[in-house]
Amino acid sequence: METTQPNPTWDAAAHSETVDAIEAAVGEVTYRIWGADWCGDCRAVLPDFFAALEAAGVPDDEIEVYEVDEDKDGELVAEYDVTLIPTIVVEHEEREETIARFEESESRPAAQFVAEHLLDADVMA
Repeated sequence: METTQPNPTWDAAAHSETVDAIEAAVGEVTYRIWGADWCGDCRAVLPDFFAALEAAGVPDDEIEVYEVDEDKDGELVAEYDVTLIPTIVVEHEEREETIARFEESESRPAAQFVAEHLLDADVMA
């Protein structure tokens, strides 16, 4: 999906707290992301989110991307109750719990939303 390409103009230095929180969770969480290139919300949200993941050094094996069709059908959609896209689910590897769930839009950017939840969950505990 083109929308998973990091936004080259996203400024990691201006979002250092977000990048630091995501970086601290490397090796501890998995990011599951549902979206599609045809989706305007995905085009608006995902490039910046992927830029934050890239800036934090999140390895590819900790990111699972699921493309959905225009009926929002796709892999693991039913299992994760995905009805809005983009949906980003952050799961702790060892505790098998959901740390964050971003759906379509929130009051703050996806990377910041996820970073705040990572800090609240204290994934390193």
